Amino acid sequence: MSDRDLPHGALLAVRRQSPVVADVPAAVGDALDALDLAGRVRPGDTVALTGGSRGIADAVPALRAVVDRVRSLGAEPFLVPAMGSHGGATAEGQRAVLAGYGMTADALGCEVRASMDTVDLGPSPLGLPVLTDRLAHEADHLLLVNRVKPHTMFRGPVESGIAKMLVIGLGKHRGAAAAHRAVVDHGWGAVLADLVPVLEARTRLLGGVALVEGHDDHTALVAPVRADHVLEDEAPLLERARGWMARLPVAEVDVLLVDRIGKDISGAGLDTDVVGRKHDPSPGGDAPVAADVRVRVVAVRGLSPGTHGNALGIGLADLCRQRVLDAADWAATRTNALTAGHPDAAKAPIALRTDGELLTTGLSLIGLRTPADARVLWIRDTLHLDRVWASRAVLDEAAGRADLEVAGPVGPLPLGPDGDLPDLLPLG
Repeated sequence: MSDRDLPHGALLAVRRQSPVVADVPAAVGDALDALDLAGRVRPGDTVALTGGSRGIADAVPALRAVVDRVRSLGAEPFLVPAMGSHGGATAEGQRAVLAGYGMTADALGCEVRASMDTVDLGPSPLGLPVLTDRLAHEADHLLLVNRVKPHTMFRGPVESGIAKMLVIGLGKHRGAAAAHRAVVDHGWGAVLADLVPVLEARTRLLGGVALVEGHDDHTALVAPVRADHVLEDEAPLLERARGWMARLPVAEVDVLLVDRIGKDISGAGLDTDVVGRKHDPSPGGDAPVAADVRVRVVAVRGLSPGTHGNALGIGLADLCRQRVLDAADWAATRTNALTAGHPDAAKAPIALRTDGELLTTGLSLIGLRTPADARVLWIRDTLHLDRVWASRAVLDEAAGRADLEVAGPVGPLPLGPDGDLPDLLPLG
């Protein structure tokens, strides 16, 4: 198959609707009012805030608003990394991850303190170790700030958000590894139900500020999470997030070409709910969650700069460019995969030299459908799906849908003489 045999297509605009928070700092202030910070924080108190390892749209303005409020009460805020084993499971690595997301002392107006040391708070009712970040535990108060969204592996009434940050993120490497091992026997929901109440009771938790994002990477909702009702308050936020999340414009795809994967894009590098490759390791949880999405071949072109070489999720791809494997920090990737109990996510797929080879190889794996009739999507990543490149077969389906609009002329893929596409999908 030559490059001339590749399908033609065009940009496709996807119309979705979700709320937009116009003033994130003001919304954060309202959430803090609901947590009654003024009645609980005293002048001179220290307040540990949390920063995670995800690319959250308004993480910096939200955290800055919390810092300003805490300081207005005469207290002293500081930020700790709450990201389990990410950043190579080192304090400096985690500090670098935060800096990569703009969470620096200058941007936030408070000190950033990083340590991998934990405090053992004793066994849980299931007999599990309860570990938490030493610096956060030694503060007078703890306040969590995180995004609530579907988890890339686990499923349940609460998945990724405030509760996960409390258990996994602040558990650092040891706590995250212990919790993920327990999930294999007990399930995600049972582990959270076991550990969260212990941490609520044995830490100085003020509560949390939850950010829920819309389909196009903006903040759609800011909500308080009470210190003694973390699981109860977070569950309805997950349902909101699930309804607003970005999705592929069609459910059946022959070849999905992905410009970049990374920890700043998704916990699994690419969102498994989007591509339909989510498997829960919990007891009885191995069936795909997003069964309504069928992608035959996932082909990855690169790593995001914000992932700092962590290539977790590359094992979910079938094919990749050789440059992906060359750029990967395999030590960090292996540490993350083993801590999460997901070694398959760090396996290397078949690597090819050029994008032309990537596409022709992918199209050879889709069965009897001809390349001209293949359903091909080219996306920047699984977080940004408002504009994608779609082959003619997908465009034909789009013609009958009000939520899809062809946004450019139909033509060949823009392969250069070297056989490569532009590094990122041109959006117009």
